[in-house]
Amino acid sequence: MLQQTSVARVLPKYEVFLEAFPTPRALAQAPLGDALQLWSGLGYPRRCRNLRDAAAVIDQQYNGLMPNTLEELLALPGIGQYTARAVLAFAHNADVAVVDVNVSRVLSRLQGEPMKAKALQTFADELVPQGLGWEWNQVMMDFGARHCTIRNPKCSECPLKRQCKWAGVGDDPAPASSGASKPQARFEGSDRQARGKAMRAVTAGMRSINDVVEAMGLATSPERAHALIDNLVSEGLLVRSRGKLSLP
Repeated sequence: MLQQTSVARVLPKYEVFLEAFPTPRALAQAPLGDALQLWSGLGYPRRCRNLRDAAAVIDQQYNGLMPNTLEELLALPGIGQYTARAVLAFAHNADVAVVDVNVSRVLSRLQGEPMKAKALQTFADELVPQGLGWEWNQVMMDFGARHCTIRNPKCSECPLKRQCKWAGVGDDPAPASSGASKPQARFEGSDRQARGKAMRAVTAGMRSINDVVEAMGLATSPERAHALIDNLVSEGLLVRSRGKLSLP
């Protein structure tokens, strides 16, 4: 839920979602529409669909228990390197590095040069102290978020200033997201915004396709609107029947 969504928006949704679906089996056996109803407002509804699909695999293949190897986690729907490693580190106490934008910024500055995702992950994994993966990741994320910040990093009082090859001098080797993620495209007027409006309209009970197109703000661009609705239907996020739309 926290991917591309703020903690303030996620927290109340997270609590309600867990109350409704306390186990993988509970989520796997529920209609996707019920999960999407609770997910509404978080954006990226494919995350909800993937979460439910992953819950089904966990329930059927792992007896409701989260897998504890990188290969098994990566095989789950919607799970990539970052999420898989976060589960390993924080749920299973494995000695693996979880490289978010804060960690990648610290590491790139330490090395004094921009680093791509694969190099960042390799470097981070080498630094994790044996038996302290959980603690190391917590410290690194917090250090990047509070001390080695994007703007005005506290270099003069940094405990790593002797090891840091940048140390605040010259061009910052960790611009933007430091290789850990791609910057988001403009949201206003995007297909992503229009898709979100369509999902919210149907979640709120709107059924007429024409009304949904109006709610998307695309009444003057019907071809674009219908193409986006077609995509939502093909992705299994909406159901279309006799000119009406509904949640699955």
